[in-house]
Amino acid sequence: MILFRHLIREKQMAKCSKAEVRRLRTALRWKIPAAQRQRIQMVLLRESGMAQPAIGAAMGVSLSTVNRAHMAYDHGGIKALKPKPNGGRKHENMTLAEETALLARFAKAAGAGEMLNIHDLKAAYEKAIGHATSDSTVYNLLHRHGWRKLMPRPFHPKRDLAAQNAFKKTAFLML
Repeated sequence: MILFRHLIREKQMAKCSKAEVRRLRTALRWKIPAAQRQRIQMVLLRESGMAQPAIGAAMGVSLSTVNRAHMAYDHGGIKALKPKPNGGRKHENMTLAEETALLARFAKAAGAGEMLNIHDLKAAYEKAIGHATSDSTVYNLLHRHGWRKLMPRPFHPKRDLAAQNAFKKTAFLML
């Protein structure tokens, strides 16, 4: 039961020509993703005279899914019914090839056994992308290309050697 009857068009939205229906039926025989096949079927059901709520019930999808498929076809044809790719590096600063080229400049020093200074790498990265970025972006870059984690500093800069030695002498006497 649909509560919002005023939102549903009972009349047919757009009538396809016989050639377009033939193209849609031919497209069903192609090797295409299941989501695209389902959208093509929704358009064909509309062309056979079914209303959107009935199509949604028959296909097991919501009314808004049927409406989106119909609107996509009306505005872009069969190509618009193709599913959009998910995932990927949508917010990348550099391509993987550019990152590899940037790291190649530092690889010679790292290969010789020297420590890689994150500040130098970060400065080169920021210069390449043209704006400031966080340390975690640079660490993610290193991880993405299989570099080991950088070694932590060997001691705290404000350490107190006298207090450490005194602790070593007295800490285990109580045991």
